[in-house]
Amino acid sequence: MKKSIWLLAIVAAIAMFALSACATKNNANVSPSSPPPSSPPAGTSPAAGGGAVKEVTVNASNWKFEPNEITANVGDTLKLTLNNTQGAHGLEIPDFGVNLKNGDTKEIKLDKAGSFEFHCSIQCGQGHDSMTGALIVQ
Repeated sequence: MKKSIWLLAIVAAIAMFALSACATKNNANVSPSSPPPSSPPAGTSPAAGGGAVKEVTVNASNWKFEPNEITANVGDTLKLTLNNTQGAHGLEIPDFGVNLKNGDTKEIKLDKAGSFEFHCSIQCGQGHDSMTGALIVQ
């Protein structure tokens, strides 16, 4: 009986540690005194298949994306990079099969118009459910 209680206590402690780790983990390359990395200017250069190439860096912190709205045109290629400035986060756009982790970049050919939600794909704590944004393709 005592083994069961100890095992239950250990499992509960591990679960609490795992859930709290997302909200407290910071990137090693960001010091408290340094300013947050800035997004590169939105580039608009011709893409090989028509449209433009738009480069956007999304900075993720507890519990928001900056910018939380990205606008582009049908036919553009979006070069999207995720940068965690506080905590551990991911960025998922299910409609385009995108799931970025910190430091990842993906090029997305925007072939359909609409408003597409993106959200944090790593359980990051109490504000996780409200960590969303929109990709608007015109």
